[in-house]
Amino acid sequence: MRNKQVTIEYYVDLLGYSIVGDYDDYLLVKKEGVEIHFFAFKELNPLENYGQVYIRTTNIPDLYLDLKNKNVPIHPNGGLETKPWGQMEFSLLDPDYNLLTFGESVV
Repeated sequence: MRNKQVTIEYYVDLLGYSIVGDYDDYLLVKKEGVEIHFFAFKELNPLENYGQVYIRTTNIPDLYLDLKNKNVPIHPNGGLETKPWGQMEFSLLDPDYNLLTFGESVV
């Protein structure tokens, strides 16, 4: 994370995660059993970031619709769709361009 406050605004205020740890250069957020850790990286160039997380979930159509209704930007190439590998998925990019892909098995 380049800016802890921006990360908090995105994950807590927009996506509904809770802060479970907040230290000088470290942040932990959690939602429904998923915990994500962030460390300070002020020099990060978002356009060169290759950080990514895959989050398995349930009721993915409802989650997708809820985020769309909250005007959470969906990745331009990451709309909700069923993939050939049996997962229904969609993706987001956080403010630092960490790729968050949400998936649910449909097999």
